Amino acid sequence: MKYYVVSDIHGFYTPMIEALTEAGFFEDKEPRKLIVCGDMFDRGTEAFKVQEFMLDLLHRDELIYIRGNHEDYLHHMLDYLQTNGVENLAYVWKFVVNGVMDTAAQLSKMVPDECFEHPKRLVSKTKQTPYYTELIPASIDFFETEHYIFVHGWIPARQIGNEHRRYAYEPDWRTADEMAWKRARWYNGMELAHDFKVTEQGKTIVCGHWHTSFGHSKYEGRGSEFEKDSDFTPYSEEGILAIDACTAYSHKVNCIVIED
Repeated sequence: MKYYVVSDIHGFYTPMIEALTEAGFFEDKEPRKLIVCGDMFDRGTEAFKVQEFMLDLLHRDELIYIRGNHEDYLHHMLDYLQTNGVENLAYVWKFVVNGVMDTAAQLSKMVPDECFEHPKRLVSKTKQTPYYTELIPASIDFFETEHYIFVHGWIPARQIGNEHRRYAYEPDWRTADEMAWKRARWYNGMELAHDFKVTEQGKTIVCGHWHTSFGHSKYEGRGSEFEKDSDFTPYSEEGILAIDACTAYSHKVNCIVIED
């Protein structure tokens, strides 16, 4: 099977289509699937187009959707607004700056003022969108082939001591509970692979979530994280292939093609 893999699209339909076109996705007549390694929405202004494109692939059994931290964010926002409304603006603001409320507004066809004036209406309408009713329920924690593992942040790892930034390999990560996977979706995979050697023997873990310029800058000494010389191309070393191009900043989506 041939897999076209993208990650962290964040509602940017146009650069995603450009990347898929360049990779040959639309001309490929052989059996193939698109793997999205999480964070399908939140930040871009083309959420509705992304939703319709992914929904079509899902209905044709051509989509593998890995759950990201922004998929978790949506559920958190809807639960919070349903219970608390927007009384605590300081808390609600994190949903705004992370683009979650804007995505809900786009897909629900509401304007920003309406979201604050009628938060429970936003909740109700969002829960009727295909993103909520079909796409997120179809999402999975990870996908594994003979030689690859696809995740959002990284595989669940064991935390050492009281320092949350020290990790060790957890042999039973595949059967980790929901909270472990939620934490793993926030991991910097490049850091866990390089600094803590949390990898899976004999396989390459493909991940998103963290901008690839981090790895190029810190571990290769090439470019800065967020400057004109930043490198947002895929980052790889033994056991890892990171592909988050930080699309909101770079205006690019990385698409890799894997046959396995």
